[in-house]
Amino acid sequence: MIGSIAAWFTDPANWQGPDGIPARLLEHVEYSVIALLVAALLGLSLGLLIGHTGRGTFLVAGVANSLRALPTLGLLILVVLLLAPRISGDLAFTIPALLVLVLLAVPPILTNTYAGVQNVDPGARDAASGMGMTGGQVLWRVEFPCALPLILSGGRSAALQIISTATVAAYVSLGGFGRYVIDGLSQHDYAKMAAGALLVAALAVVADLLLALVQRYVVSPGLSGRYRGAAVGPQGAAARMGADNPAAG
Repeated sequence: MIGSIAAWFTDPANWQGPDGIPARLLEHVEYSVIALLVAALLGLSLGLLIGHTGRGTFLVAGVANSLRALPTLGLLILVVLLLAPRISGDLAFTIPALLVLVLLAVPPILTNTYAGVQNVDPGARDAASGMGMTGGQVLWRVEFPCALPLILSGGRSAALQIISTATVAAYVSLGGFGRYVIDGLSQHDYAKMAAGALLVAALAVVADLLLALVQRYVVSPGLSGRYRGAAVGPQGAAARMGADNPAAG
């Protein structure tokens, strides 16, 4: 089996044309980025609003958690059956599939944003209000930066959810790496199926690493702990040694 998978990857025909790996990669990334941006817009807006005002928490506890429990394939087929006949052209299957990707990606972003804002130290809010900040300034200058680690963590979860679900969406004629899995199953080409699964897994790992890198440089050093780590350089180490050994002074 391993030899068959290796032969599939080394076959030049699988790297060319509209069915080649580069073309399928662009399709998968395109669907994933569009769905993630729309889900982030919806999840962030609602999560910040609910977390800041405390109103509409039922959306987090009820609707968002209910969406997480929906069966992916069943929801996909249902939405396609309802919407595809009402949409003409090549978008008849693409739009319903993207809608499902968005629906499944909103909950982790929404819940993490809400939790991040809710867990901000009340003392920080009171101090900001005492300095004369408006509600909007408190949200964007205090609550949002403090909640950013959890927000980005929700974004990473949503990205992985989208990448994996986009694979299943090939069942309703969506492109991407899922085509290798679905087409391989129908053709009994198990090497093709396994190669498609490996490509999806590789894409998910790369996406998570890239988002982790973004998180590292976007989150404040004081929240991520990089500030403490940066202090342990040559000068920081010397200062620590001097503190631990007063006789050295």
